Amino acid sequence: MNRKTFIQSLLTLPLLGKSMDLTDLKLISSNFGASDKMPVLFVGHGNPMNAITDNGFSRTWEEIGKKLPTPKAILCISAHWLTNGGTAVTMADKPKTIHDFGGFPDALFAVQYPAPGSKEFAQLTIDTVKSTKVHADLEWGLDHGTWSVLRRMYPLANIPVFQMSLDYGKPMAYHFNLAKELSELRKKGVLIIASGNVVHNLGMISWNNPTQKFDWAIEFDNLVKTSIEQDNPQALIDYQKLGKIATMAHPSNDHYLPLLYSLGLREKSDTFEFFNSEIEFGSLSMRSVIFS
Repeated sequence: MNRKTFIQSLLTLPLLGKSMDLTDLKLISSNFGASDKMPVLFVGHGNPMNAITDNGFSRTWEEIGKKLPTPKAILCISAHWLTNGGTAVTMADKPKTIHDFGGFPDALFAVQYPAPGSKEFAQLTIDTVKSTKVHADLEWGLDHGTWSVLRRMYPLANIPVFQMSLDYGKPMAYHFNLAKELSELRKKGVLIIASGNVVHNLGMISWNNPTQKFDWAIEFDNLVKTSIEQDNPQALIDYQKLGKIATMAHPSNDHYLPLLYSLGLREKSDTFEFFNSEIEFGSLSMRSVIFS
């Protein structure tokens, strides 16, 4: 099924008075044609104010959005959607914009990112993953780990977006290996963005000194950089064995887990390029990377 035929099939269903059920979704998603392999991004999203502030980080996101091939859909794996006892993907037709933070200006809470959802690609994700059952979710929308970046990369909000949750109780290797199963999506026109931070310690943030860089943050950031350069994901899967530097960089691992998805999706033939490789407020690394 080519893209034109697929779109025509979607337009036909309502005319026939037929709602799209699970069987329809599986039939359509199984027939998505192959496309050139899409990149994978790990994006350090950092301070939610990056969504509405003109700075080096947001300008880089804008430039990347202009240069990337246009995806058929975007799958975002965000540090801000944690589940326990299972992995889920969003199935909403019109995912809501979630303002999952507090203490910021009203202008940030006023932001809406009205991108459509993608039931078809969400279903393809469910069908593609074999090692665990992926659940369909109709309640979650787009959290700020997703929309703060995408509103700069794709300001028209005209590309379908869906999210996959992080099963927070699972070990590091689970997330890395699950990501490998998603690689087929790259060949179907899906841009996969993992959104977190290489270093994320809110308790140590130096709000009054944006240019501060703690030594331990620099050390951990360099460790991640070197492991990526050497294509040594095992060192990052086992990062908790590093002891104090690991717990300083990530008192909780919610913002670290998305990095493992980008590493699991990396293929031997991929090149890589770092961007936004700065540390700000002492304990927040914005280091990001594209695998393509």
